[in-house]
Amino acid sequence: MARTPSTMVALGSAIPDFALEDVVSGAFVRGEDYAGRPLLVVFTCNHCPFVIHVRPVLVALLNESIARSGGRFWVVAINANDEEGYPQDGPGPMRELATTEGWAFPYLFDRTQEVARSFGAACTPDFFLYDETHRLAYRGQLDAARPGNGVPVTGADLGAAIAAVLAGQAPASEQRPSLGCNIKWRSE
Repeated sequence: MARTPSTMVALGSAIPDFALEDVVSGAFVRGEDYAGRPLLVVFTCNHCPFVIHVRPVLVALLNESIARSGGRFWVVAINANDEEGYPQDGPGPMRELATTEGWAFPYLFDRTQEVARSFGAACTPDFFLYDETHRLAYRGQLDAARPGNGVPVTGADLGAAIAAVLAGQAPASEQRPSLGCNIKWRSE
């Protein structure tokens, strides 16, 4: 497994435009659909050991945050991995995972990988939290847990950032990069 850090895009950056299909509902989801509300964009996949390690806590944190916000906060998960090289990350397995785990947010497939490139996504998981003006407020780790490091998965860093944004405040300025598997880019 390649240990790849997130790129730490500049805070305050505008959210890139995107329109991708949700593998569960078949509906197209656009960033503009969430105008005026904070939005967390999570680059993830089905097979990455880093994602698998944190996914139960991550999904619970996101589902709870959406429910507690009363519709003021939204999440989209995006998988940009090359489905030819990694068929377990294709739309069918994605749909099965999101449905089985009860995700309360769309799971989008970025087949062309253009959306991942526009965000500066580098790894899975990679988190981009935008405030209600869709300016980047947080990009960093879920918490300090990594496969095999013995640190419990809590979601503390991302959870604190979400709470700050929902309170109309800026998250802590010290943000540590996420670490995960590199996005599986298609060979050109």
